[in-house]
Amino acid sequence: MAARVAPRLPTRAVAALARLVYPRFEPELARLPELCPPDCGTAVDVGSWYGPWSRRLAARARRVVAVEPVPHLARALAAAAPANVRVVQAAASDRPGTARLWLPRGDRGDRGVSSLVRRDEVHTAAVEVPCLTLDGLGLRDVRFIKIDVDGAELPVLRGARGLLTRDRPALFVELETRIQPIAPVVDFLASEHGYRGWVLPGAAWLPLDAFDLAAHQRATAHVVAQGLLRRVLTPRRPRYVNSVLFLPDGRRPRGPVMRDDGAHAAR
Repeated sequence: MAARVAPRLPTRAVAALARLVYPRFEPELARLPELCPPDCGTAVDVGSWYGPWSRRLAARARRVVAVEPVPHLARALAAAAPANVRVVQAAASDRPGTARLWLPRGDRGDRGVSSLVRRDEVHTAAVEVPCLTLDGLGLRDVRFIKIDVDGAELPVLRGARGLLTRDRPALFVELETRIQPIAPVVDFLASEHGYRGWVLPGAAWLPLDAFDLAAHQRATAHVVAQGLLRRVLTPRRPRYVNSVLFLPDGRRPRGPVMRDDGAHAAR
């Protein structure tokens, strides 16, 4: 219903509503100080959608770069973004050029599930979009990157190898086993760049290696079927955890952290 109604409403109204309710759907956004360092020079929002992350990052970072491939969403974000937000209409990947962005039937990108990786049961149409690498943007002092690209996470990270090595930013990455296996992303960040994952299943952060994310997502998959609108209006427990905070060099989240020893950790 939300996907059908959104195109009939003014884009600015939909964007404002999305920014208002999104912290209920993704509570990590309400705890942004625990993710993004206080001295953040540049923050990057990959897969910006209507801009709930870009807007809040703009109040915390000196510069925000929002990368959004859906043309009308990028235009809407640019028209309403704070002065320190730069919007780039493109898809982040591991090489520059063009690619097909896959969309569900009857959706222009408003549902936020468009992707460079086609899922036959979801995507039925495609549009050509420009592609770029994060390394190719010439960014400096990058301290935080949020990535929400529905299965194309690994190409985004491969296209940011130089940035990850130089700036060591915190990474907040949406990972869902129903879309793609998460092990390649976790292994790439751990083995090549020294990152460790953290999840927020409750009030405290828990190391990803002490939490079976795949099993959790299988057990709570019914929550995804409820849709964004229903999940916002009638929040349920257990929460469906689908994002991981990756920190390098032994860093830990700034908020409360659960001990990761003993059988209690996985519970």
